[in-house]
Amino acid sequence: MTGPAGAESKPRSSRLFEAVGGMPAGIVRLAILEGLGIDAEDLLGRPLVAVVNSWTEITPGHTHLDRLARAVKEGVWAAGGVPLEFGVIAPCDGYGNGNEGMRYTLASRELIADSVEAMMRGHSLDAMVTLSTCDKVNPGMLMAAARLDVPTVCVTGGANIYEVTFTPQHDLGINPRAMPDLDGMRSAITCATCGSCEIMGTANTMQCLMEALGMALPGSGATPAVHSDKLRQARRAGRRVVELIREDLRPSAILTREAFENAIALDMAIGGSTNTTLHLPAIAHELGIDLELGLFDAMARRVPTLVGVYPNGNHGMLDLFRAGGVSGVLSRLEELLHADCLTVSGETIGELARRGTVRDSNVIRPLDDPLLPEGGTAVLVGSLAPEGAVVKQSAVVPEARTFEGPARVFEDEEEALAAATGGELADGTVVVLRYQGPRGAPGMPELLMLTVVLELAANHRVALVTDGRFSGASGGPVIGHVSPEAAVGGPIAHVRDGDLIRIDVQNRSLDLLVGPAELAARGRDWQPRSREVPRGYLHRYRTLVGSAARGAVLGEA
Repeated sequence: MTGPAGAESKPRSSRLFEAVGGMPAGIVRLAILEGLGIDAEDLLGRPLVAVVNSWTEITPGHTHLDRLARAVKEGVWAAGGVPLEFGVIAPCDGYGNGNEGMRYTLASRELIADSVEAMMRGHSLDAMVTLSTCDKVNPGMLMAAARLDVPTVCVTGGANIYEVTFTPQHDLGINPRAMPDLDGMRSAITCATCGSCEIMGTANTMQCLMEALGMALPGSGATPAVHSDKLRQARRAGRRVVELIREDLRPSAILTREAFENAIALDMAIGGSTNTTLHLPAIAHELGIDLELGLFDAMARRVPTLVGVYPNGNHGMLDLFRAGGVSGVLSRLEELLHADCLTVSGETIGELARRGTVRDSNVIRPLDDPLLPEGGTAVLVGSLAPEGAVVKQSAVVPEARTFEGPARVFEDEEEALAAATGGELADGTVVVLRYQGPRGAPGMPELLMLTVVLELAANHRVALVTDGRFSGASGGPVIGHVSPEAAVGGPIAHVRDGDLIRIDVQNRSLDLLVGPAELAARGRDWQPRSREVPRGYLHRYRTLVGSAARGAVLGEA
């Protein structure tokens, strides 16, 4: 049994309705699908399009995606496809900060990609539209798209609007440190609407990068969650994905090395989250592309920081949207981009950049008058981090970019928090928090709580060095992703209290000022710390996960 559609319209799902070994297996599958209430002629004649939805009621970032999914399905039907929706998990980093839940958030990225793969390949679907908003869900969806290589359009959920927008203090921006009192500080971090937190954290960084990579429709990366454009973008995505099937335009033609370089350029210009150094290499890995950590630093030296969305400045994502959004930033970067890279719109990134406009140069600065002369993320290398470490240099005050002091070593975030809040850290201390990497934690937790406490308590006079990672909201002299991590015997495992550590952001160095002979002797006596974890996924993750310097992907240890 075969359907009337040609391979160009049902390149994968047509096999569902074919006879197998002379047996009418296709009839059985057709009967199952007719149980959905869809007419047989639609199932046989139209492509089957997955609507991959990360809607939940657990976080405001994803609580509105059910409405966007309905708009996507309207677009798919209108263009001649059959939309079939399924869900994936969407953990929120905010829930996990400072507790055991944070071990699961980075690890969830692989679960998301794997579950999308299992559903898509297990059901022979022709294409997909993904809906996502927050930190690990966006890269998880992109990893699945790269791995599956079926026509895909990514719909971003958009940023929320903080409560401060509706207060008289809004002219101070969304930077809580700029507020004169506690109520003002609270209003600058309180979610007033659905959507991702309004800062330039990982969620909004990755939404912007989805557009720069060419996997989301133009104009969608910075559109607020509550704007009516979101519904129109979702509907257009549903229509466009059906066209992509007919054009056979797949992620492998869009996600080229040049496209990743464009995304890194945008990342540097917007002062994006340091977590992109984990996510972009992991996505590229699915396509056999090696995005070395040094590429981020090379791009940081070429591309200045143009956007001051908090923590790089006082602006919010709403300001970036009003100023011209991602296309406005791309228009500033046009001469630095690989202009011929394709996008899901059918246009090149160069065409989109030329069409972009900047409506507020105070928010999106000119290339020759940047906010900072270099990009947001710097990569440091030295005797403490032979494979590299990262810092959000756009959120470090100039006087803290060179820092030398004695180490105070911790192996648990709770102990470090207690020392910080208890006034135990002298000015000039370098806090070393280790066994927080992909294997050591396991799960490479985000250490936002500690960075906030250190910054508020010490006003940049205490540094932090860790093999863990940070939120996009983290600022100050905090160095993360130190590789090799402590759990595999990296130099950070051998630091002792009182050892001098030198951080030099300008010269891109991170050094432990201990002689090679002494360090080698310590290494001979070293035994890895064994951390108890619950039975289940984290046990498997710890066994398979690789270095943060290569994206913390599974199977690459």
